[in-house]
Amino acid sequence: MRLTYHPEAEAEIVQAAAYYEKQVKGLGSRFLSDLEATIASIVEAPLRWPLVEADVRRCSLRRFPYAVYYRVPPAGIRILVVKHHRRHPEYWRERISE
Repeated sequence: MRLTYHPEAEAEIVQAAAYYEKQVKGLGSRFLSDLEATIASIVEAPLRWPLVEADVRRCSLRRFPYAVYYRVPPAGIRILVVKHHRRHPEYWRERISE
């Protein structure tokens, strides 16, 4: 299945990994591993995770306070947001129209 990322989601991943790596050496890599496992679960069964708005679904990471927001258009999976749980819940909504 084809997997694409919104450019801002890619930036969120880079920022989060850099933040964790700055806190503790190796923690950024662990964040990326957890994210990869989460995305693999999404790819394996994209409709398993709950809808949060319209056709947007959410899947939380296991060990970090982040969630992946995505949609499943006919062409594959589109990652819209990689959001920290404490970030304002509305900040990403404009990405729904993209």
